[in-house]
Amino acid sequence: MSGKDLRGILDQLKNKLSSGVIILGVADQAAGKVSLIAGVTQDLTGRVKAGELVNHVASQVGGKGGGRPDMAQAGGSQPDALPDALKSVPVWLENVLS
Repeated sequence: MSGKDLRGILDQLKNKLSSGVIILGVADQAAGKVSLIAGVTQDLTGRVKAGELVNHVASQVGGKGGGRPDMAQAGGSQPDALPDALKSVPVWLENVLS
C-alpha cells in the first residue's frame, strides 16, 4: 500500500468521525519498511498533534516523520516492531490528554 493509499484511507476515516485521532501503519516485511500516517480532527489539534503521535510510533519502528497538526506521515525500518508500537498509542494518548 502506498503513502497515497494511506492518505486516502485516513481522509475517509476522518470524514466519518466527528472527533478523533487515527494512526494507520503498514509493514512491508520483504522490503523491511514501515509506512505510518496519523490524523487528528480539527477539534482536537489544540490538544493532540499528528506529528507528535506519528513520531512516537515511528521512533519505535526505527524511523521518524513529520507533518501538520492534523496530518503527519513517517517511515521506519523495523516492520516486526509495528504491532507493539501501535499498541503503545492508547497510553500515549492518555498521557497527552490528561
